[in-house]
Amino acid sequence: MRKSRFTEEQIIAILREQEAGMPAAEVCRKHGISSAAFTSGRRSSAAWTCPTPSGSAP
Repeated sequence: MRKSRFTEEQIIAILREQEAGMPAAEVCRKHGISSAAFTSGRRSSAAWTCPTPSGSAP
């Protein structure tokens, strides 16, 4: 299996940029990914949450 180009933290940050209101096309251009990869990645990582430091409540 191919190794991911981005770490989980980077993927979460990219998704959060789009959730914050930045257009998907702009996010794709900024990070050098295709819109198809962004859309499929967003679907496959819909259940991901931002990792929190241990001991702190979300």
